[in-house]
Amino acid sequence: MTKNKTLGLLFACLISVVVPAMAQEAFPFVLPKEKPNRKLSAAMERNYTKYMAPRPEDNELYTQFRYTKLKGFDYNNYDGTITRRDPSKVIFENGKYYVWYTYRNTPVKPVGLRRAKEANDTIPSSDWDLSEIWYATSTDGFTWEEQGVAIKRPPKPNVGWRSVTTCDILKFQGKYYLYYQGFMEASGLRGDDCPVAVSYADSPDGPWTPYNKIVVENGAEGEWDQYSIHDPHPFIYNDKIYLYYKSDFDGDPNLVRMTGLAIADNPLGPFEKHPLNPVINSGHETTMFPFMEGIAALVVKDGNEHFTIQYAKDGVSFEIASIVELMPGAAGSFVPDAFANNGNGRGITWGISHLAPAYGWDPSVSILMRFDCDLSLDLHDPDMKRHEYFNMDPELYYKHGLSEKQRKRIEEANRRLKRK
Repeated sequence: MTKNKTLGLLFACLISVVVPAMAQEAFPFVLPKEKPNRKLSAAMERNYTKYMAPRPEDNELYTQFRYTKLKGFDYNNYDGTITRRDPSKVIFENGKYYVWYTYRNTPVKPVGLRRAKEANDTIPSSDWDLSEIWYATSTDGFTWEEQGVAIKRPPKPNVGWRSVTTCDILKFQGKYYLYYQGFMEASGLRGDDCPVAVSYADSPDGPWTPYNKIVVENGAEGEWDQYSIHDPHPFIYNDKIYLYYKSDFDGDPNLVRMTGLAIADNPLGPFEKHPLNPVINSGHETTMFPFMEGIAALVVKDGNEHFTIQYAKDGVSFEIASIVELMPGAAGSFVPDAFANNGNGRGITWGISHLAPAYGWDPSVSILMRFDCDLSLDLHDPDMKRHEYFNMDPELYYKHGLSEKQRKRIEEANRRLKRK
């Protein structure tokens, strides 16, 4: 075969591949509900294969979030001496809703993590230092009655003697288990280092018996979770206890935060960490719920995939299901089937979150608030599926203005331009 004939055949093959793609009809005006049988751009391919529907309005894992001020909680005029944060899942027992949370009531406000060496038995270093686990009940989810302490700080040297924080609830075979972070020193002395502890009871009202052992150990030296196991978040899934948690790693001050998974047959362990940890590459607090046959996750703050809702059919292999706005911080959702283990998760419509800090950094105070959403297979609320928030107060944007250092940088850049 001559050189010209060979080039001709190659050109003909190229034309046969390129021309049909270039010559296909334009994409239709009416967006197909199912993936059309045609060549698609990478973006349109994702629109049909990575999301539950091509339009957000039809995506069961897309929502807006609405917020309501809760009644029943006092914050001492927001002077920094009382704080409530990191709520648990909300459960419904004995004809009322229950929620547990980190509660600090100290004579003075925190000195701050950078001044942790100044902390003592009455002066906290951080918003969550010298805290206990308290709980409240409600008949409507809006007005709450504080019931008092659930988990006290145990005597030294037991796990959590310095502070017990960031709890979550599990109901298993008729008993209740509260998992929480147990601090043995003031936060800031070595970062935010702590393992996970647990207490158990026959009633959501207690009394709670401390296990007095670490149930999820920190990783070995050099492993991603060697220093912190935060935000324990348990479910019953696949006939086992799946406990998700967050860890901070990769140096200070530029920490990376990701989510891992530990699995056990018994609430008291032993817990085995999943070999693919971290299972989510972003997020500050772990907020999950059973959804269809898998687990969905609210990935809030931090990382490449922050402010997304993700989904894993197997509870491990998470993919982005939607990109959302104004997500709840440290959300504790009302998850009616959190412990059902039926492979048919129905989703969530509301919960309790925190705002931390609520009114600036000095004093730093965290508050509990209610959020509502439509992430449920049993609810269709079109107003929750709108694409953006309207009528934002411009002062909200101006609060996120330039720092003095940034203004000086811009002024210097303007001066350099004028000198040219």
